[in-house]
Parts: sequence; C-alpha cells; structure tokens
Amino acid sequence: MYNAHRGMVPAPNSRLNELLDQVRQEFDSQQNRTGEYESNMAQQVSEMELVRQKVYNLEQNQIAIKQRYEEDIARLRHELEARGGPPSHVSISGLPPHPGLSQPQPPAIGHGPSNLFGGIMANPPGQGAPGLVPPTQDQQQQQQQVPPPHQMGASQGLQQGTFGGYPPSHGMNGGYNPQPPQTTASPGPGKGRVNRGPPGPTTPHQAPSSSYPDARPSPQLGRPPSPLPLHQGHQIINNLADLELESLRPEQKREGSDWFAIFNPRIPRVLDVDLKHTLNHDSVVCCVRFSHDGRYVATGCNRSAQIFDVANGQQVTKLQDESVDKDGDLYIRSVCFSPDGKYLATGAEDKQIRVWDIASRTIRNTFSGHEQDIYSLDFARDGRSIASGSGDRTVRLWDIETGREVLNLSIEDGVTTVAISPGGEYVAAGSLDKSVRVWETRNGNLIDRLDGPEGHKDSVYSVAFAPNGRSLVSGSLDKTIKMWELVDARLGPGPVPRERMGSKCVKTFEGHKDFVLSVALTPDGRWVLSGSKDRGVQFWDPRSGDTQLMLQGHKNSGMA
Repeated sequence: MYNAHRGMVPAPNSRLNELLDQVRQEFDSQQNRTGEYESNMAQQVSEMELVRQKVYNLEQNQIAIKQRYEEDIARLRHELEARGGPPSHVSISGLPPHPGLSQPQPPAIGHGPSNLFGGIMANPPGQGAPGLVPPTQDQQQQQQQVPPPHQMGASQGLQQGTFGGYPPSHGMNGGYNPQPPQTTASPGPGKGRVNRGPPGPTTPHQAPSSSYPDARPSPQLGRPPSPLPLHQGHQIINNLADLELESLRPEQKREGSDWFAIFNPRIPRVLDVDLKHTLNHDSVVCCVRFSHDGRYVATGCNRSAQIFDVANGQQVTKLQDESVDKDGDLYIRSVCFSPDGKYLATGAEDKQIRVWDIASRTIRNTFSGHEQDIYSLDFARDGRSIASGSGDRTVRLWDIETGREVLNLSIEDGVTTVAISPGGEYVAAGSLDKSVRVWETRNGNLIDRLDGPEGHKDSVYSVAFAPNGRSLVSGSLDKTIKMWELVDARLGPGPVPRERMGSKCVKTFEGHKDFVLSVALTPDGRWVLSGSKDRGVQFWDPRSGDTQLMLQGHKNSGMA
C-alpha cells in the first residue's frame, strides 16, 4: 500500500546552522585577536631589546668613565708622591679608599620629599653618605647622631680693613694644597612622623669609625696605631689627632676617665682644660647654645629643649610644647638665647619657630612659614629680631614684637647655618652650595658672597661673626675652617655687583680629620673653636693659625 508520507525528506535544522555560523564567526574573531596579540608581543619584544641595548651601552660608558677615573687617580697619586706628599694606600680595586666613591649624588633640594641633606646624617658611622637625621630609639645605642651645626658669637657689623691686623695666609699648614671637592649627599629619612613634612639632615659620615654599643667611658677614641714624628714641622702642628696620647709628656696632655686633651707640643701652652659637668639626656642632643652671660646652656633634643645652670650642672627648666602631636619624633634642631636671657628660641622638625618665656615656660611667639626643617637660629643683639635658616633654601628674619616675618632671602641651595652681626646690620648664611652669603638686614641687599678659588670645596655647615664685626669664620665638610676679611663694597643703594665683591680669605685652618660641623669665637676674639665629625674640638689661634689644643670626650660628632 502506498504511504503518502514515505517519500517526504525532513527539512534542514535551521537552528543548527545558526549555531555553526556563530561558532565559525567566533573562531575567526579569536584568530584575528591572536594575530593582534602576536603583533603586540613582537613590538614589545623589540622595545625590550632596545632597552637592553641602551642598558648595555650605559654599562659600557660607566666602565669607560670608571677606567678614566682610575687613571686620573693614579696620575694624581703619582704627582702627589712626586711632590713629597705621603703615599696613598691602594684598595683592592686599585683606587684609594676615598669615601666619596660610595656616596650617591646629592638629590635636588627643594620642597616636599626632595628635602635638604637627604643622607647627611641618616647613616650609621662609616656607612656611605652623610646625613643629619637623629636615630630611632632602638638605634641610639649603636649610633649617636646629631643635626647640623649651630653657631655662636656675633660681631659689630661690616667695615673695611683686616681682622685685627692678622696677617693673610693661604693655609694653616704651610705648603698644604687646597682640599679636593668631596661628594656630599643629602640626608635621608629618619623615624616616621605624622604629617610633619620631610625629615632633616644628620651628621655627615665619611671615614669609618668605631661604634659604641654602650655608654661606658672610653678615652681611646680611634687614634692611629703609631705616632707621627714631631720633627715634621708645621705638617704635624695642627694634626693633633695623629699623636698618640701615651707617647706625649705629661705637660702635653690631660686625661679624665672618659675624655682627654692634647696640647700642641710645638708651641707654648697657654690654656688649660678640665671637665666641669656631664649633662645626660634621654635622647640625641641636636644643638647646644650658651646664654650671652655664660651662666646657662640650652640643649635641643627629641620633643624638648632643656636649660642647665653652668655653675652646678643642674637642670633649670625643660621646655616642651604639650599641644604637639605625640606620635613620632620631633627633634629640636636649633636653640638660641635672647641677649637678656629672658627668652629661648627653638627651631624644630615641624618647621615652627617657638620663642619661649623661660621664667613662665610659656610660648611667647610661634613663627610659621618655613617649608622644611629649621637648622639654625640667631638672635640679634637688640633682642627683637631672629634669623632662621632652613632646608627650604631660605633665610628669614622675624620680629618678635610684631610677630611677623620681615625679610625672606632665597638662595639656590639648602641653608645650614645663619648668624647676625652684633650691630644687627648684617646676616650671614652658609649653604650646601659651598658659599657663605652676607646680606643687609634692613633691605635684604646682598653685600658679599664668599666662595670661588679661595672658598670652601664642600658644603658650609657653620658660620660665626668675629667680635670686631669685620671678619667671619666658616666651617665646612671639606674639613677646613676659613677666616674671611669682610669688605663693604657698596657704591649706593641696591645689591653689590659680583665683580665688586672684595672680601677675601685671610686664613685657612687645617688639622681636622673629618667634616667640620661647628665653629665659634670666644667673646674676646682670642680663640677660634671648631667641632668636627672626628669627635674633636680644637682651639685655634687666629693670629698664628696654630691649634693650641684638641679636646676629645664625645663618642660621636661635635655638632654645636
């Protein structure tokens, strides 16, 4: 029987065709994407090859520069030995152990994280770049570091003429050549702080030194194993640190339980020294300043300034701003008494200047405006004006009567130190750019800039006016102290043109073994004092240029 449905063929499944088409389209799309990915990968591989080639070229350039540097060092060492200088010890790589080789280039100094002295005190002794950041509490037993120097002394104002008739001299140690420039990095970050801006600098580090894990006294403070002969004339006169204490006669030295003094064996001894007090603190002491009458001494440390009676060594008062955030550290980096002794100005890491009424322990003035840590303060003799120097590259003058900023002087690099002349007409500042500048306080005109061939070869960390007002003393990371004869070359109103600036260096004091971090003069101008990272304090005769004595008692740098 014929089946009407038997010859019928089922219609194609259109749904299946649609799915197959979609799969085919997705496959084509993925294939196109794969091609794009492969193209991108090939491009990136090509870029990486270019980067690799550039890195290789940089490495080759660095090797060539290092080779040229080694050749220059070898040539200079040969010239030094040919001229009768001491032979240089050669390290494994063939280079003399110059500390600058391990130090990074100084970062830009400005606002924000690129702060002043990025590493001058942040490192432990003997480890790389210098810095000024006080150590954390768990580091303080292994490293005792303090911030940049604070100045003492002032003088009468600028006049023409030499400094009390002292004869000019090109160097303290006859025949010494100028110190070569040294790389000085900026201080790195310290202990964490809360919203206080970038940390400040710490003591520079150059030569390796022994660490002191505890506070036990140690009069042996890293002297060479064998003494140098005394017959080498001026070459040995100022290098008192090269003398061995045990080899000196009794009249050439004085010793305590944890300190000693060496008197220059080649000149008459006219000074004596003895330990009067040891003033203990709970944290790093960042700055020290005597009152003008010499009755009190102020110190700056973590979160507080303390005042001691010089006669008995007892603490008179402790000044601490209780309104400040308690989190983190807040080191007082500079202190200064008013001339009448009623007030103490402090500069801290929070960029604030506080003027304290000592008797009531209250804050009389608070000055804001600096954008980085304040490293130096100085009161004018009239007791009304305060000069401040900061890592923000500015020197500022403040009026404590009106509570206002009256002068803002900007320079090209971080300011480490300031000093006002006794008459108040001038303010001087030292900087990381190796220069000392002198301005009029009345109008901010630049009177002189002390640098150039006679100037320092590294950052200036301390300045102080001489009592006669015609000279200035500066200390630098180039290990030298310089005395400058200041000349006011003004022809009229306005700043002095650079070509007319006539001040000159009349003395260069050489003898410290490491960075000079602080300088001062006695009130009568008879002695120049200097403190160094070599842990020594030296007394210099500005007339002869000889050092009278070297005092060592600290286990870390003498910052103020």
